Amino acid sequence: MIDIDQLKRGLCLGLIVLLHLLSTQAESLAEKGKLSVKTSTQTDWTEPHNRVKRGWVWNQFFVLEEYTGLEPLYVGKLHSDMDKGDGSIKYILSGEGAGTMFTIDDNTGDIHAIQRLDREEKAQYILRAQALHRQTGKPLEPESEFIVKIQDINDNEPKFLDGPYTASVPEMSVIGTSVMQLTATDADDPTYGNSARVVYSILQGQPYFSVEPRTGIIRVSLPNMDREAKEHYEVIIQAKDMGGQLGGLAGTTTVNVTLEDVNDNPPRFAQKLYQMSVPESAPVGSIVGRVQAKDLDEGINAEMRYAIIDGDGRDTFDISTDPTNQFGIISIRKKLDFESKRSFTLKVEGANTYLDPRFLNRGPFSDVTIIHVSVEDVDEPPQFDSPHYFVEVPEDVEIGTVFQTVSAKDPDVANNTVRYSIERKSDPGRYFYIDITSGALMTARPLDREELSWHNITVLAMEMNNPTQIGSVSVTIKVLDVNDNPPELAKYYEAFVCENAKAGQLIQTVTAVDLDDPLGGQHFYYSLAPEAANNPNFTLRDNQDNTAWILTRRGGFTQKEQSIYHLPIFITDGDQPMQSSTSTLTIRVCSCDSDGNVMSCTAEAYTLPVSLSRGALIAILACIFVLLVMILLILSLRSQRKKPYLSDEEENVHENIVRYDDEGGGEEDTEAFDIAAMWNPREVHLGKIRQDMLPEIESLSRYVPQTCMGDSNVHGYVLAKLYEADADPCAPPYDSLQTYAYEGEGSVAESLSSLQSVTSNTDHEYDYLSDWGPRFKKLAEMYGVMEANNPLW
Repeated sequence: MIDIDQLKRGLCLGLIVLLHLLSTQAESLAEKGKLSVKTSTQTDWTEPHNRVKRGWVWNQFFVLEEYTGLEPLYVGKLHSDMDKGDGSIKYILSGEGAGTMFTIDDNTGDIHAIQRLDREEKAQYILRAQALHRQTGKPLEPESEFIVKIQDINDNEPKFLDGPYTASVPEMSVIGTSVMQLTATDADDPTYGNSARVVYSILQGQPYFSVEPRTGIIRVSLPNMDREAKEHYEVIIQAKDMGGQLGGLAGTTTVNVTLEDVNDNPPRFAQKLYQMSVPESAPVGSIVGRVQAKDLDEGINAEMRYAIIDGDGRDTFDISTDPTNQFGIISIRKKLDFESKRSFTLKVEGANTYLDPRFLNRGPFSDVTIIHVSVEDVDEPPQFDSPHYFVEVPEDVEIGTVFQTVSAKDPDVANNTVRYSIERKSDPGRYFYIDITSGALMTARPLDREELSWHNITVLAMEMNNPTQIGSVSVTIKVLDVNDNPPELAKYYEAFVCENAKAGQLIQTVTAVDLDDPLGGQHFYYSLAPEAANNPNFTLRDNQDNTAWILTRRGGFTQKEQSIYHLPIFITDGDQPMQSSTSTLTIRVCSCDSDGNVMSCTAEAYTLPVSLSRGALIAILACIFVLLVMILLILSLRSQRKKPYLSDEEENVHENIVRYDDEGGGEEDTEAFDIAAMWNPREVHLGKIRQDMLPEIESLSRYVPQTCMGDSNVHGYVLAKLYEADADPCAPPYDSLQTYAYEGEGSVAESLSSLQSVTSNTDHEYDYLSDWGPRFKKLAEMYGVMEANNPLW
């Protein structure tokens, strides 16, 4: 069988040789017609008007690339007319590739290629030839330059230099939509033959895509390709030279084509009805749940917008879109109440935010679902009928007076019973009391606007069945002013009057202050006290502007006669009920200069008798001093001497006197003192605890029951009596004051006697007395402890 490719190559080679011969003959004929012939005997070829014929010079030679024969490839022949064939001419070859790529026979001038030539590496070589006399080495011909061109053969296949490729095209594209253009490169000579003429074809990817044979443009060949059905495609493209004819070389590449998403699918909810629940205690803004209308598209084509379009809960709930624009988040808009409404219905719509006009016929691009929200019951704390209470109470209101009633109830269906109390931190002074069942607020202590004009207390309401559920409300109490404070002088005044003062002279201006704050403002009235109404020395003038002047009624005051005067001033206010007070003004008699400036307000000492000299007076004073020192020394020595105890036989004391040196055992000890102390009181030492006397009769106070509280209508009476007992300044806090409430041996109070404190040299802390209630209030006040918080009961 004849190899067509080899046959073609042979024909091409023969054609090249033929063209080479024709070119050589044409050049030879042209040169014969242009140049004159010079005989071989002429040696001076450089003489003017004569040129040597160079028949051996060629413009160029042609040789096929990729020669694979065993013998060197014949390229051409150099020959000079001066060569007679006797071997006297030597041919020399120089230039690109001379000696390495090309050789020349120096006798015959034949040129051969000794290595394999590749046009893609080097397309031509520039060589120089010269004819020399073999014996003398002198050139017989000028050096000539010629070119050896490498003739191309189809030995390189087309290549895709940037493959593999990736491309994308929108889904649902019409037939003929361009995907991308490919270009294959062929290293063969594009100007010679068809070796570099490339034709494209598709090997894989039909029937979805096609390629244009000459341009390499890939196009869509199947309509309505759906990304949701298939997104990625692998397309294989082939490029073949020789115009795609048989025998051409080919190269392939891969193109990965991805379909781009378009909004051609409407959203759809997975369910037509959703069930959700939320506790009624959930705060506003809490998330109830979320829904999603699924869209087969992606990116911007799948973004959603949600809205509540109908339902009885559209005012109670909100819906918003999450940051991914995929889900609808349902949240609480208003406070929920299980007792008022237990369920809500919402009609929710989900719609695409971006629409493609080309696919509107596939719509509508929205969907609707129903959401049923159930409200769960939660045990809530009691709620007051008002968010805040404001009360005005006169400061002279009686203890136990009800001034406000608060009301709270359990909002749950169970409607449990509520009990009231006052948060003690809000009422540290224990000024108020609340009835535990009715919520009636009443006073437990006298109110004093001048001490505390505002009270802010917190009332608590607790469920009986669940003490952890506690509601609270703030009660603001404004104490109204009552005229219960008399006016007094603004400060302690100490006036002076000069000895040379005249009648009617102003010596002092006084003003008054009143702790009360009447609505019409303060207005004071001044006068002398009734007992000083006819005072012969001074008088008072009321200026009717809340000030008064003190004037002299006479002149001629002297320090020897009287150095200090006390003037009682009577002050009343203008409010009802009228309050008054008497203050004393101290007036000193002073010696003054002629301008009225005080010089001295001290009485002068009497003049010493003339007969008593100063030295005698000093001697008398020294004697008195020595006498005092001796008396003090004797007393000191006697106090340090230890006296013997008196026996019962030496002294029998029958006075009914008890020394309170003995602490006793408190209320538990019925024997308050040792009877032996009456016979010999000196044996009782301060600080000594009696251990020799034991009670003969056990105290019965521990078996005395506590007094029970009566009905609620006696609260005011008991509170008033309690405060009266606490405020009684005459109640003695001694051990002899018996209380009929068992205290016992383990009482933290121990002994409350103030007499034992003198036996200790250390400072005691009595702050704990403030924690024992109103019964020990007087003790706390006596030992400098600040008033404690008094409990109601």
